[in-house]
Amino acid sequence: MKTLIVIPARIGSTRFPAKPLHKIAGHSLVSRVADVAARVAAARSDVSYVIATDDQAIMDHANEIGAPAVMTDPDLASGTDRALAAARTQGEAPDFILNLQGDAPFTPPAYLDALIEAASTTDADVVTPVVQLDWAALDTIRDQKIREPFSGTSCIRRTDGMALWFSKQIIPAVRKEEELRAEGPLSPVFRHIGLYGFRMAALDRFASLPVGHYEALEGLEQLRFLENGMSILTVAVEPGANAMWGIDTPEDARFAETLIAAEGDPMEALR
Repeated sequence: MKTLIVIPARIGSTRFPAKPLHKIAGHSLVSRVADVAARVAAARSDVSYVIATDDQAIMDHANEIGAPAVMTDPDLASGTDRALAAARTQGEAPDFILNLQGDAPFTPPAYLDALIEAASTTDADVVTPVVQLDWAALDTIRDQKIREPFSGTSCIRRTDGMALWFSKQIIPAVRKEEELRAEGPLSPVFRHIGLYGFRMAALDRFASLPVGHYEALEGLEQLRFLENGMSILTVAVEPGANAMWGIDTPEDARFAETLIAAEGDPMEALR
């Protein structure tokens, strides 16, 4: 299975202009994400990676750090569309495309490996990771939702891992919670991790479909697949070394530097 990891890196951002080039503890954000992809590609002969950008400055920076990159249309609507555009530039079309968000520098390489392994044994159109929250983590997310109601995404899945729904709300609602807390450390809530693996045909179909009704309401692209009868396999993974996922604002970047100072730099730890 020929796999391509695509890192969408868009220059424009209302909350954080030129975010991919912002340095965090001495390394640009996009170089940190590229390092994650490069580790996975180096360990697998059938995996390659590319940065998909819309800006010459990011292309130039990719050349400086020795990372492959392609230019894509700046008017593309989403990172998913940019991943498809990058896949279409390849001499040989990949079988499987991993969309590694360009603002997620703390993504464990093991998450990408888990999706690649799952894709080799399933016919699902899309593969994506989830983490089952313990009660303390659920309490933290509930508190965060009060301040930032559209932060974090939860997932309802079947026992075989197939996704039933995703929401910015915390789902499912939990009755008799005190009894469940007494039964064990894990809650019934799964947090979705924003990392996706797609079949090439699924990406092609996604791009041809209009924005879905619930996709627009929730602001979640993956609902377009479900609204059109396509299948999403969720893969349960262990929580990462820290709870931070994406870098959305300059404040997030400063917090990331604090984490690196306290816990070590993932770019150096695995060398």
